[in-house]
Formats: sequence, structure tokens, C-alpha cells
Amino acid sequence: MLIIKVKDGENIDRALKRYRRKHRDTKLMRELRERKEYTKESVRRRAEVKKAQYKERVFFKND
Repeated sequence: MLIIKVKDGENIDRALKRYRRKHRDTKLMRELRERKEYTKESVRRRAEVKKAQYKERVFFKND
């Protein structure tokens, strides 16, 4: 469970924004969506390799 302590004089919108950021950073929703249906190990691995190839292509260009 996430706990956000509201500081003295802090706007409630700011505290809510901090809560949302913490929630997003925990990747809880992403995990729940992934667990919604079963993914075979081979398919999961193929997606992992595809993502790694994309990162390699985008971040390590040798131009």
C-alpha cells in the first residue's frame, strides 16, 4: 500500500500528483494487465528479444 504524507501547507492536488507518480512507478497496473491472461513462455521471450533489438537499434546507433 502506498502512503503519501501531506506536508503542512501543501496543496491537495500536489499530494495527489505525488501519489499518482508513485503508483505509476510501482508498475502495479502493468503487472495486473499482464496477469489478466496467460502468456506462453516462448511468446514472452520473443517479445523480450524484440524489445532488446529495438533498444539496440535506437540507443546504440553507429552513424
